[in-house]
Amino acid sequence: MESREECLRRLKQAEQLVFKVGSAVITNDDEGLNYQILSQLAYEIQRFLRAGKKVILVSSGAIACGRAKLRFFKKPLSLSEKQALAACGQADLIHAYEEVFKEYGLKVAQVLLTSEDLSVRSRYLNARKTLQTLLKWGIVPIINENDTVATEEIRFSDNDILSALVAIALPAEALIILSDIDALYKEDPRTNPQAERINFVSEITPEIFSMAGSKPGKLGRGGMYSKLLAAKMVTSSGIPMTILPGREPLVLERLFSGENIGTLFAPQERKLSMRKLWIKYYLSPEGKLYLDAGAIKAIEEQGKSLLIGGIKKVEGDFSKGACVICLDTEEQAIAKGLTNFSSEELKRFLKEAYKPEKEVIHRDNLVLLRGFQ
Repeated sequence: MESREECLRRLKQAEQLVFKVGSAVITNDDEGLNYQILSQLAYEIQRFLRAGKKVILVSSGAIACGRAKLRFFKKPLSLSEKQALAACGQADLIHAYEEVFKEYGLKVAQVLLTSEDLSVRSRYLNARKTLQTLLKWGIVPIINENDTVATEEIRFSDNDILSALVAIALPAEALIILSDIDALYKEDPRTNPQAERINFVSEITPEIFSMAGSKPGKLGRGGMYSKLLAAKMVTSSGIPMTILPGREPLVLERLFSGENIGTLFAPQERKLSMRKLWIKYYLSPEGKLYLDAGAIKAIEEQGKSLLIGGIKKVEGDFSKGACVICLDTEEQAIAKGLTNFSSEELKRFLKEAYKPEKEVIHRDNLVLLRGFQ
């Protein structure tokens, strides 16, 4: 198990980094972008680039920019209003980044994603190649969710999760989240100013999750809970993560110089292949398979594939190759994977008196979910 010093050393050695910055960090409530913070961010990032490192920036702020630009302060906003505001604000956001990075002779590229861009494997691989090419060219990709076209069904829950998915996809060697909440606390510091800060998390357990509520940030959709979900995703993929106070000057330099600031999350040993990580984190199930006790034991304890004889019920309408969730006898999710048959075929097999020994999900396409993972 890594110590805080070992984790910090790994951060310093990382060659490929993903930074995530939230709306509350780079905007002033309803007044639009805070150029002082943007300039500060560009200055710190360019120092990494000058040192030969590669950086991707995941940035919120399009909707906040649109609100300020149009003086549209109605609350709450409908989905279509958020999408329209994002369309108006995204141009201002990327232009601002172009201006602050131009001061250092650096170019940026706009990359807008929806969850479908990462859940369809061909698009996922293409997005990864595009990002890798931009990094090779010394360009800073500025990634945001494509709010203008994303529906509720294909949205990332927030940009914390998007930054984690990007970090895993590259793969990056570190994820740094710059937040308006400066660290993980045992209680919400917004309601208890005396809450104790946690400077290092060696492993994300249910106890750690209990320290964070689901209350979102002032301007964004994410809260500390979503940041812990992002941390769980990347650390289980072998990537360290840190949460830092995004508005404080030279916060990255202070961290790397050894100052006790923010919260560091230690990476765990990566146990899944990139393909299984893609199945686990990127794919949304299109159907459900209810399993009997024998099938559950076979896939969990013996590492076997799922056969048709272990399925009690099929739910949903899906095609061959779709991602499905596997449920136990108490209807708890135990695994997810890619099915070799459509829902129509599986339902027909279940009606037959003799159950053929057909392999529904091969173990290479099956990811276990049981327990706190």
